[in-house]
Amino acid sequence: MSETPDAPRAPEGNPPVVTPVRVVIALCLIAPFVALLWVGSYAKVDPTFIGIPFFYWYQMLWVVISTVLTMTAYALWNRDQRARKSQNGGASA
Repeated sequence: MSETPDAPRAPEGNPPVVTPVRVVIALCLIAPFVALLWVGSYAKVDPTFIGIPFFYWYQMLWVVISTVLTMTAYALWNRDQRARKSQNGGASA
């Protein structure tokens, strides 16, 4: 009898590999790539900001946004790792 495989499970006592926090981390890291690789969405001159065409200031804005998203992902990752270590009793995973 063939059984359909369920989603991968973590070994007993270990937390699941894919968690909502890790999904948020992935979204924080993927968002800048999607926003900047979709050039058609910002390849225009208007609106200008202090005389700078949209094409340029949009990209510079994403430098700041990417920094904030990366810092957020890093903080979430550290918090997740601390929680996993405390859950496993300090054992390295």
